[in-house]
Amino acid sequence: MATQEMYNYKVVRQFSIMTIVWGIVGMLVGVSIAAQMAWPALNFDIPWLTFGRLRSLHTNAVIFAFGGSALFATSYYVVQRTCHARLFAPTLAAFTFWGWQLVILSAAITLPLGYTSSKEYAELEWPIDILITLVWVAYAVVFFGTIVKRKIPHIYVANWFYGAFIIAVAVLHIFNSAAVPVSFLKSYSAYAGVQDAMVQWWYGHNAVGFFLTAGFLGMMYYFIPKQVNRPVYSYRLSVVHFWALIFTYIWAGPHHLHYTALPDWAQSVGMVFSLILLAPSWGGMINGIMTLSGAWEKLRTDPILRFLIVSVSFYGMSTFEGPMMAIKTVNALSHYTDWTIGHVHSGALGWVAMVTIGCMYYLIPRLFGREVHSVKLIEVHFWISTIGIVLYITAMWVSGIMQGLMWRAVNTDGTLTYSFVESVQATHPFYVVRFMGGVLFLTGMIIMAYNIWKTIAGAKAIEAAIPAPSH
Repeated sequence: MATQEMYNYKVVRQFSIMTIVWGIVGMLVGVSIAAQMAWPALNFDIPWLTFGRLRSLHTNAVIFAFGGSALFATSYYVVQRTCHARLFAPTLAAFTFWGWQLVILSAAITLPLGYTSSKEYAELEWPIDILITLVWVAYAVVFFGTIVKRKIPHIYVANWFYGAFIIAVAVLHIFNSAAVPVSFLKSYSAYAGVQDAMVQWWYGHNAVGFFLTAGFLGMMYYFIPKQVNRPVYSYRLSVVHFWALIFTYIWAGPHHLHYTALPDWAQSVGMVFSLILLAPSWGGMINGIMTLSGAWEKLRTDPILRFLIVSVSFYGMSTFEGPMMAIKTVNALSHYTDWTIGHVHSGALGWVAMVTIGCMYYLIPRLFGREVHSVKLIEVHFWISTIGIVLYITAMWVSGIMQGLMWRAVNTDGTLTYSFVESVQATHPFYVVRFMGGVLFLTGMIIMAYNIWKTIAGAKAIEAAIPAPSH
């Protein structure tokens, strides 16, 4: 009798644990720079602790270290389970883990030292960019190789979202990172002027659209039906959601460049596609939430499900707010203000972090064959996180709209009503509230780390058998 083939859970476990570790690290850096915005003396005049250096470290750590590890972990788990196939090329899968950790470590060293390409979400210098490319190609080979050897003829929709995210991020990264190296840690962009800005925001917005949206929608489409134990609300809607989102998102980048040197028609194209994006985004949100149809009472007793459903609600709110802010007249008020920071974090904390936390609470106990240590602590984590997010984003909304109104206020003789310093002074209380919101969210992550530690301490890693094909 042939021995039964097992799923490869090792790499899933590694990425899952590092998701929590990097979440705490990235958010700790975020809280420290939020404190600096309220109390500037906290950088102690040390160059590598200044806001300008740590801010890019924070974004890279939460997006690529925390979010990236979560995407690797869940995509490797989901593609195996939905294809009834062991991961293709296990050595390459192991390389993606160690290679990705090396990318993160390189970022943690070079960014505080001031080595940066100065491109939003793409600050890492060219040698690290090459390593990212190698890891990403390996990732694509493992993921699509597993789909090719699947034993289930159908490709589940979550894998469509993961696959699109892998392909789009590869293209975005290669084109935006094109540069001319002048030394080992310094390069200059291959593009100049407004073309550089256009390529950068084509990349920057689609890092949000594919890395932070398509990939995490893959999680939503697998883990919500699993946790609620019901099929996805509408499979047809999920397919429409996929194609509409993938086609539309790629064109929305120019809305970051309203009122700049970018030609007016290009700004308008970005605005129009951003408005169209509302439809597929809300289609996806409705599909996720309506999967609970007939099982709403589970929200009372299941804090993991609460994380997942509240995250989808934040996804809906963020994807309503984004298209609104892309309208030129609204953007005239919101541009360069804290409103943008509030919008980014309602997506990053409310959607990306909450769905990741829910998935990890689902996944990690199963990878170690244990019941979670304390459901009560998950409950506490949920409420602390939610209150933290609400404090954070409302402080930034109020601060941002106030900044926009103060900057555009003019006296009857045409002079500015407020000096810039007065607007900075007025935002101070809101920066304190933002800091408090960040501290709460970070506290939630530390509670999670403790809960998971107690769950898996002394546990044996388990392997699961791949079901035999039915004839």
